[in-house]
Amino acid sequence: MARNTTKADAPSDDVPGDALNPTRRRLIQVAGTALAAASLPTALARAATGGEKTLKVGFISPRTGPLAGFGESDPYVLHIARRALAKGLRVDGKRYRVEIIDRDTQSDPARASQLAKSLINEAHIDLMLTTSTPEVVNPVSDACEAAGVPCLSTIVPWESWYFGRGAKPGQPSPFHWTYHFCFGGGDFFKCYDSQWNGPVKTNKKVGILYPNDADGNAVREHLATALAKAGFTIVDPGAYEDGTTDYSAQIAKFKAEQCEIFNTFPIPPDFATFWRQAAQQGYTRMVKIAQIAKTGLFPSQVEALGSLGYNLATGCYWHPTWPYKSPLTGLSSKALGEGYEKATKRQWTQQIGASMALLDAGIATLEKSGNPKNKAEVAKAMSVLKVVTPVGPIDFTSGPVPNVSATPIIGCQWVKAKPGSKFKLDLPITEHADDANVPIAAQLVPYNA
Repeated sequence: MARNTTKADAPSDDVPGDALNPTRRRLIQVAGTALAAASLPTALARAATGGEKTLKVGFISPRTGPLAGFGESDPYVLHIARRALAKGLRVDGKRYRVEIIDRDTQSDPARASQLAKSLINEAHIDLMLTTSTPEVVNPVSDACEAAGVPCLSTIVPWESWYFGRGAKPGQPSPFHWTYHFCFGGGDFFKCYDSQWNGPVKTNKKVGILYPNDADGNAVREHLATALAKAGFTIVDPGAYEDGTTDYSAQIAKFKAEQCEIFNTFPIPPDFATFWRQAAQQGYTRMVKIAQIAKTGLFPSQVEALGSLGYNLATGCYWHPTWPYKSPLTGLSSKALGEGYEKATKRQWTQQIGASMALLDAGIATLEKSGNPKNKAEVAKAMSVLKVVTPVGPIDFTSGPVPNVSATPIIGCQWVKAKPGSKFKLDLPITEHADDANVPIAAQLVPYNA
């Protein structure tokens, strides 16, 4: 904290002569004054916090690069979390200052790993929080697991996080320090089975476009298999590489097989390329349900598609109409969405609720640990954590596998906003098979309605 500059601090023609030719006594006086001034900020900080220790919490997410949509709302969420923690955190009768150190991966997995190691080894964090896609979360989780630092993460299908990092079905968890709450293939299945058997009638042929990455491989193995068992015909042209620029072969196959349902889990730039080519080659006219995930989660991504974005179906992992609130801030889901729009003049995004839930669950873990400076106690508290957050209940004692708590995916659809709306799009809830507490607002309509 810088001192205010006063007349006494500034040079003056009235300065006593001994200041120009200081004696030993004068030097001691000046040194004493400087020392007192230098220690003033520390004294004030100790007075404000009772001299307690500082808890350092890392927060890593993608704020720039191809995955930037996920991090768009993080500055707002971090702001309200820091405001809620301004007076510190009381744990077992002791008060701690809480410092949240946030970092941007720039959508680069290698950078995500480097940032995690820097926060671990240089900032000496007590807890790591990370969110949004395997390209961010998995390398951060791996770094924490190797270093013995408790880590909580979200917004990666849990199979991509758990099995994608080396865990094996039916075997004990290899993870001791890293925990994850998120939807998984089973949650997508509940959503899709409900949504695709709803008011829009199709031939149940599903063209899937899944990439050769952690998300794509996990959903191909778990979700596509479940959908096939439920009576949908899966048409899979094979995995493609991120950054592909020509999808003519996949589009031709979907057209030949008359796939009236389309499903994909790509990074946003790849979907934009594919969907424009699909429109040019006539496939979008055949599609009755276009169900997208990982991309099209946020208004900016859908608006960029122009009229091709209207009536895209998706799943939401949070929505302002959800009946849950943030225990850290006390804000309801509705208040979180409205607060973001008022502060930024931009439309709410579902990542607001997820990032808030991550902070809620992280702070709850520190509180329940009894000793938040002891990493083993923090990890132990995380392993049995039960807390209700904006995305709903988080419970690490109930599975579906160790180190994981599953949260819901709810069906919704991007539609053209009604006249007079502040924004171009609306995202009404269209089904709620994965959480009946979430209110349905509209029926699904065909993509070409």
